Amino acid sequence: MKKIVYIKKTKKLLTPLLLLLIAMAANIHCQDKEKIKTLIITGGHDFERASFFKMFDEFTDIEYHEIIQPEANQAYTSPMIDSVDVLIFYDMVQEISAAQKAAFLTLLKNGKSMLFLHHSLVSYQDWDEFSKIIGGKYYLKNEDNEDPEQPQSNYKHDVDLQISVVNKNHPVTQDIPDFQIHDEIYGKYLVLPGVYPLLTTNSPESGEIIAWINHYRNASIIYIQSGHDHVAYENANYRKLIGQAIRWLAEPGPY
Repeated sequence: MKKIVYIKKTKKLLTPLLLLLIAMAANIHCQDKEKIKTLIITGGHDFERASFFKMFDEFTDIEYHEIIQPEANQAYTSPMIDSVDVLIFYDMVQEISAAQKAAFLTLLKNGKSMLFLHHSLVSYQDWDEFSKIIGGKYYLKNEDNEDPEQPQSNYKHDVDLQISVVNKNHPVTQDIPDFQIHDEIYGKYLVLPGVYPLLTTNSPESGEIIAWINHYRNASIIYIQSGHDHVAYENANYRKLIGQAIRWLAEPGPY
């Protein structure tokens, strides 16, 4: 029989969030302290779970836990978040309370590094500060745009995209050549002028800057637009990009 875990004082079942945080705390002493600790936040968008997490399983110097929205928003106030080196967002959600926004901003004030992937650009359409955090915005609805000249964003599946590396000497893109990826692309999305471009493309159907570094408060942030399915996850250059982005964010330097 499976044992039910509960809090003796309240007799309430532990939530998946609490169980995850307890597991993370228990693992701090038994795991390799040299490994980079990450928390992968998912939810709000389907994805190919097995092949996505296989990519992370093969990073020998990176360990991860997954937390699924909406519980991830609740984790921002937990002291266990301090044990995480990098937060990785692969979610697409809209609901976030005022208290959760404040906790999110506190993480950034405290210098918590964040990596946003693919459809995470679509999150929090009604939270204006989010676009300043991530460095851009995918516009779901034209009527919501602050800039009336900004058209609604769009996407297209199964595109062979030619990618150019802006600075091949940067630690995030070092030793990554210009490459091609078969992936879903986005077009007509906002990229803020203050970001540091990492990858670009000249495809007329895609936005020009498709990966960048942003700095918000005391935190370093990377957004990478690619990464829809197993074809992208299995691309050697994409995998190298993800690994190097996480390693740089764990100890961010100048850019």
